[in-house]
Amino acid sequence: MKISLFILFLFVVFLGNAQTDLNQYKYIIVPKKFDGFRNENQYQTSTLIKYLFVENGFTAVYEDALPDDLNRNRCLGTVVAIKEGSGMLATKLSLTLKDCQSQIVFETQEGTSKDKDYKTAYAGAIRDAFISFKGLNYVYVPRLEKKSTLTMISFKNDVKQIKEAEIKKSENGVLVQEATMEQLTYKEIVPEPSNLEKGVNTMESSKNGLLPTALLYAQELTNGYQLVDSTPKVVLKMIKSTMADVFIAKAGDQDGMVFKKDGKWFFEYTSDGQVIVEELQIKF
Repeated sequence: MKISLFILFLFVVFLGNAQTDLNQYKYIIVPKKFDGFRNENQYQTSTLIKYLFVENGFTAVYEDALPDDLNRNRCLGTVVAIKEGSGMLATKLSLTLKDCQSQIVFETQEGTSKDKDYKTAYAGAIRDAFISFKGLNYVYVPRLEKKSTLTMISFKNDVKQIKEAEIKKSENGVLVQEATMEQLTYKEIVPEPSNLEKGVNTMESSKNGLLPTALLYAQELTNGYQLVDSTPKVVLKMIKSTMADVFIAKAGDQDGMVFKKDGKWFFEYTSDGQVIVEELQIKF
């Protein structure tokens, strides 16, 4: 029993880490000809792999048809490769995803097929390997770039040497560097803690909200959408109704409805006998 729980724990950790890694990449780059194959799209491997990635919620592109942003920055995507296993009576393979530095960021389980026809065997093994992508709930979350707050100031294009510099730190977290002949000030902007409660955007500016005010990402389901935050964590599910831009919604244990009004999205529900309307920031 303990061994089973430990294996389950390792799987959950692996799944969580894999999901976090893949969410950093916007594209899956599919080669037209995989290593070890003689011809392009041999056994229709390239078209099948691209189709299955799209079916699982990824944006897959061929290596010779890259979007402009991916051409400018290849680190936005990972390249898929086929890793063939050994087997005399079966076709065995796994799929690996490598980043722009050729480091493996994800590898699937080994898919297996015992079919004698190569095209059918590769298709079966690839579909078997793609089980590893089920349940990842992939959603692209752009990585934040760190920006420097240090500003360099040049006086008449002269380079001045600062001597006997002294570093002081005031009570409010502002760093000041002073010199004897010239003064160079470096201020580190430290945000002051807010005394506001967790806010919520509503039609009437309600202070107590059920959902986060940050941007939520819509993932399409069979009968609607689910909204996830940047973690990513599912915070609300929306089921299609018979009316346009109106959804039956559920956030945790709270039932309600999501609708669009004046170009904005709102979540309406009842709490303690009061009708509460929260504005949602949704990216479809």
